[in-house]
Amino acid sequence: MRLILLGAPGAGKGTQATFIKEKFNIPQISTGDMLRAAVKAGTPLGLEAKAIMDAGGLVRDDIIIGLVKERITEADCANGFLFDGFPRTIPQAEAMKEAGVTIDFVVEIDVPDSSIIERMAGRRVHVASGRTYHVKFNPPKVEGKDDVTGEELIQRADDEEETVKKRLAVYHEQTEVLVGYYGKQAASGDATAPKYVKVNGVGDVNAIRDGIFKALGA
Repeated sequence: MRLILLGAPGAGKGTQATFIKEKFNIPQISTGDMLRAAVKAGTPLGLEAKAIMDAGGLVRDDIIIGLVKERITEADCANGFLFDGFPRTIPQAEAMKEAGVTIDFVVEIDVPDSSIIERMAGRRVHVASGRTYHVKFNPPKVEGKDDVTGEELIQRADDEEETVKKRLAVYHEQTEVLVGYYGKQAASGDATAPKYVKVNGVGDVNAIRDGIFKALGA
């Protein structure tokens, strides 16, 4: 099972990726993880990427594609893999296709912006323990206080409404085009094109998981 998981930040990709990994016994692969592993291992591509990152630059697509091709030859990818946060752009998707990296399914977890903003902006965290709450969906017993210690809860900078809106704007501008790109491919009748699945990401996480598995024929 070779999958790409698409969805806006806060759409619940991380939760669903865990379910998919366990179900199909495949690794979840992100470009960040690949870059860190290649840099740590000191591979030629890793060293090239490190030099670019150290200089404050963005790692080129050809290096990213090279890392992807290396990564999917590893033993843990025998049953397939799950790409998370990759490809991010049409050129990356095209380069991956040209490199002969085949994908079975593209799964989009669809959540309206308003739900994501409510979901993320309502999060509160107890820093010392990592316990998380939500002002609406999982409120603490005492507003603004951790249930166990009574200490103050904070809102992380990443979860502030303005930050969430900016991240969503970047997603819509850069990555959402992949939804159309893969949707068109799936509808083209090309037997080699990945199948495209859109799943409603609002509601119970287990129901969303079951919807994804059903769409994948699992």
